[in-house]
Amino acid sequence: MRRPLVAGNWKMNGTRASVADLIASLCEQDIPESVEVVVFPSCVHVTQVVEGLSNRSIAVGAQDCAGQVGYGALTGEDSPSQLADAGCEWVLVGHSERRLVLGEDDEQVARKFAAALECGLTPVLCLGETLEERESGKTLDVVGRQLGKVLEVAGIQGFGQAVVAYEPVWAIGSGLTATPAQAQEVHAAIRAQLAGEDRDIAAGIRLLYGGSVKAENAAELFGMADIDGGLIGGASLKANEFGSIVRAAGN
Repeated sequence: MRRPLVAGNWKMNGTRASVADLIASLCEQDIPESVEVVVFPSCVHVTQVVEGLSNRSIAVGAQDCAGQVGYGALTGEDSPSQLADAGCEWVLVGHSERRLVLGEDDEQVARKFAAALECGLTPVLCLGETLEERESGKTLDVVGRQLGKVLEVAGIQGFGQAVVAYEPVWAIGSGLTATPAQAQEVHAAIRAQLAGEDRDIAAGIRLLYGGSVKAENAAELFGMADIDGGLIGGASLKANEFGSIVRAAGN
């Protein structure tokens, strides 16, 4: 049975003071042992969060990493080796804001996924379509292409140590949410594509839904057969609401 996972992407938010308050509030939350929880602070706050959550069963990840391991001349980037040294256990790769705003293509995302694995980090591969692509009936083609490039570069075995998050771009931060049926359709397609390479890995991998997940809609989304938790954006900055989402995953 796949253990539910709830991840909080804090994006480009927080000061040292506000992050300290958020850490303190998270430490007060009742988190079921049945649910795995990870938070993704901005890189400048990673060490603070790692230290602040050291006595809690909440892991810490980075929001991005370079597509190469080790150290070198790549100004402004953080290698997965450095992130692991800083206490990160996870890393997001391919978030839509990286793809659409900063121009990352499928090849770059795939290299980051492979580099993260090489350094012992668990990559959370983000996939998703724009509103125009959904309205054109291209959702499964787009998500399939994004996933296919990572399979081509990293191979199916890498997905035995990874998580995939489906985040429809049109639902992120918009207040819109895919219906449970819409989300399930895409999650099932992702699992089927992976099953075409290895049925056991496909059966075991956790697939998360992201896109305006809130306490009031979490339980219904998480109740779908192929949705194993959520990648939470804005609601993860509110400890009480994030705690409610985590508890919904536990139920």
